[in-house]
This record gives sequence, structure tokens and C-alpha cells, in this order.
Amino acid sequence: MSEYFRPLVRNDFPRPTEALCIAGGTGWFTHAELLRRDGHSERVDIDAIPGPVRDALSRPRGPILGMSLDQPRIMGILNVTPDSFSDGGHNIGPTRATTRGLQMVEDGVDIIDVGGESTRPGAQPVPVEAEIARIEPVITALGHTLNAPISIDTRKVSVADAAIKAGAAMVNDISGFTYDRMLAPYCARLELPVCVMHALGDPETMQENPRYDNVLLDVYDFLAAQVVMLEQSGIPRSRIIVDPGIGFGKALQHNLAILNGISLFHGLGCPILIGASRKGFIGRIASVPEARKRAPGSIAVALAAVAQGVQILRVHDVAETRQALALWCAVQHGERYGA
Repeated sequence: MSEYFRPLVRNDFPRPTEALCIAGGTGWFTHAELLRRDGHSERVDIDAIPGPVRDALSRPRGPILGMSLDQPRIMGILNVTPDSFSDGGHNIGPTRATTRGLQMVEDGVDIIDVGGESTRPGAQPVPVEAEIARIEPVITALGHTLNAPISIDTRKVSVADAAIKAGAAMVNDISGFTYDRMLAPYCARLELPVCVMHALGDPETMQENPRYDNVLLDVYDFLAAQVVMLEQSGIPRSRIIVDPGIGFGKALQHNLAILNGISLFHGLGCPILIGASRKGFIGRIASVPEARKRAPGSIAVALAAVAQGVQILRVHDVAETRQALALWCAVQHGERYGA
């Protein structure tokens, strides 16, 4: 692309008659930031945005896993690994994992994302057999117990197949469908919703001096190309979620640039997922070295993302995030709340 349009999202009232909704949600915009690769940036009104771009920015997103996206949704993180950066070892085995899953459902989770391979910075790859052994009994147990859809966090088609057969209904690939070329056709054949994420390099090396020409535009272009690839593989845009991959091959300034400009990604015509929960950049900014104590910072980032129209938040702290969202939405409605 030569020109990029980042909608300047607002949530206040009264809304001007010429305003467009952002992705069919409650936010709206009448202006956008025009960005170019040469560093040019200017504010333009809605009439300067090309028609197809306006349509992609404003078109309502269809349901995913039977859930409407006219309000923010919460994806709860359930790692069944010994070495994940925040909760490694806490949910290993069907009993512990089911207990945690039940708690997340009680706390108001919308989707549970099960992962059997740590993708923290410096993590080593996990053999397929080991990953399946971790996730398969857990997803089976969850499916028999919980009334919530399950997503499998994997980049390998054989792991995805085991998870889907056990009861998962969606594939979340942190490699953006670049690691296993058979995964996209598999998801297309089974008509599964997918989440495509950007990561620069593998988890083992991704934080070793990541570099970009323009991180916001580089990530956008990668996701745009992968969405087209997924469509060509047989997965319609209506079943694709995009994730810019906070913390995956990004320095602190890269993460902040993406979060500050996250509304740009509405131009892809897909729901946006943000997974910033407890990430290292939150700890560095807030001077909180222990990951489990970063809920307040994580919630601050989540609300900033929702204010720009992000539809799905991938979080560890489900109850706290749900409470914050309820109050944020109530304040946005003001005296109209409950009417």
C-alpha cells in the first residue's frame, strides 16, 4: 500500500450525522490520519478516505463462534505448559485446567484459549507429541464441563487436529500461518474461525534487537498479505481475526506505536484481537517486575484498545477485565446507561 488511513475513533455524544461507526460498534469517526511510507502524516476528513477503505473500516463484523462482536469480548488464557512467562505450571493436567476454566466462566469469559507450547521470549520449540499430550486431555475435560467455546493456541496442524477432535472450535496461530503451511488448508476444510498473528522471528530469538522500517505499517502489511493468503486457502474474511502480536518481536517503543495506532487495523475488515496481558513492557513502564502483579497495567492497555474499537481482549485476569469493561461502557453511555 502507498496510503494508509487510521480512523480517529471517538466514543462521545452527540455523534455527528456524517459520522461512520467503527466496524459496526459503538465508536465512530469523522476523520482519519493519512499515513505514508515516506513519513508523511496528515489529518483528513471522511470524504478523503477511499470508498473501499471506508467500507472496511465501518462494516459490522459478523459473529465469531456464535458471539456477536458489537461489544468487547474476553478471551481467557489457559496455558497448560510448565514454562509460560506468567502462569507456567499452574494449570497442567485436566483437573487443574478444568478448575481454572470453570473459574474463568464464572468470571465472565467469552472464549478460552488453550496453549500447550510456551511462546515467551527465549522459549524452545516443543515436540508435537508433547504438545498434544498436554492439550488433548485438557480440552476433552473442558468440553465435557464448560459452556464456553475453546480455541487452540498452536502453530502445528497435527496439534490443531487433535484439539479440534477433542472439542476446540477455533485455531489461534502465533506464527501468522507461516510455520506450518498445511494449517490454513486444514482450517479451511473444517470451516474453522482463525486468528492470524504477527510475530517477527521465532519465540527463541524474536526479542534479539527487533527492527522495522515502520512497525505500524510493516505489521499492517504482513497481516493484510496473510489475510489474502487465508482467503485464497478457502477461509473467508468473516472467519478471520487479526492480532498485531504485542510483545512478539517488538521492543517497548514498537508495542506502544502499535497500541497507539491500533485503529489502523480496522482497515483489514476483520475483528481485532489484542494480547497485551501481563507483558514485559507493562512491567518496565510501571516498574512491576513480577508478571502476576501487572493486572492494573494490563487493564489500562485493554481499555485504551477498546476505546479504539478493538473487539477481543486476550487476558489472564478475566474477572478484573470484565469489571473494568462494564464500568467503561457504563461511563461512555452516561445518563443513557440502562435506558
